[in-house]
Amino acid sequence: METVNKKILLVEDDPNFGIVLKDYLSMNDFDVTLAKNGMEGFEKFKKDNFDICILDVMMPYKDGFTLAKEIRDKNENVPIVFLTAKTMKEDVLKGYKAGADDYLNKPFDSEVLLMKLKAILQRKASSTLADSKQFEFKFGNFHLNSKLRFLKYKDQEPIKLSPKENELLRLLALHENDLMPRELALTKIWRDDNYFTSRSMDVYIAKLRKYLKKDDIVEILNIHGEGFRLVVKSDKKEG
Repeated sequence: METVNKKILLVEDDPNFGIVLKDYLSMNDFDVTLAKNGMEGFEKFKKDNFDICILDVMMPYKDGFTLAKEIRDKNENVPIVFLTAKTMKEDVLKGYKAGADDYLNKPFDSEVLLMKLKAILQRKASSTLADSKQFEFKFGNFHLNSKLRFLKYKDQEPIKLSPKENELLRLLALHENDLMPRELALTKIWRDDNYFTSRSMDVYIAKLRKYLKKDDIVEILNIHGEGFRLVVKSDKKEG
């Protein structure tokens, strides 16, 4: 996941820690705006478009929870990560209720924060892609019309897909030759991510593989523990 030019709003009232964290994130290609309290943080948030917000919880004038609620009122989708020295379960729950995507207790490993930010941005990018309005796809010798739920191979009669087969193949096609995260499909199609829905999705993947085996350059790969890839191989022979 590219972080170049991804804009972060960092709201941290400890000036030394704030500058160190800003410098570290900037070194990793993020564009960071630093605010020293919740009031200043909200003013900066209103003036720019940020890809992610990192908020300290304990701040003067306006705490992180209050700031998160104000941010959520203006933008329901921007990811929010809380930083806190408090480890009470009630505070963690309060953070998630305020709209947090993740939570880190101080002191924390800066590399862990970096990995969390990249994972959140990857999920956001995949989810945005899944919300696109595209409904016609070509991969290999297949043509998918997800509005009509038709999957056609060359000039053969189209197959009418079931609603879940159709939605799953559409998500795979949107991510052609790239990872389609397992959790994305489960939350978008099954509305839940648990053992039973996961097993159900595996059954549908098996059904789609049967349809697609007509074309030997099209394949659904299982990326262990992460998701699936709809791979369309080049049919040009090297030599």
